[in-house]
Amino acid sequence: MDAPQNPQPVCAQEALDLLNCTVESPYDKEKCQRLLESLRQCVLNKKVKKFSLAEQSIWKPEGSNEKRS
Repeated sequence: MDAPQNPQPVCAQEALDLLNCTVESPYDKEKCQRLLESLRQCVLNKKVKKFSLAEQSIWKPEGSNEKRS
């Protein structure tokens, strides 16, 4: 079997790279702009209409004690 067990969502790596770029210190605006363009090309090529988070409960800010429902 050559198919991956857990296929990665469309444009996931591009989106993750852009998000991680925004939190880097020092902030590199030109790098983030390139990553934004890369994500834009991906969504156009793959005809993505909307993004969503699969498991929103894991996306809490650091130090946050609040629970999401």
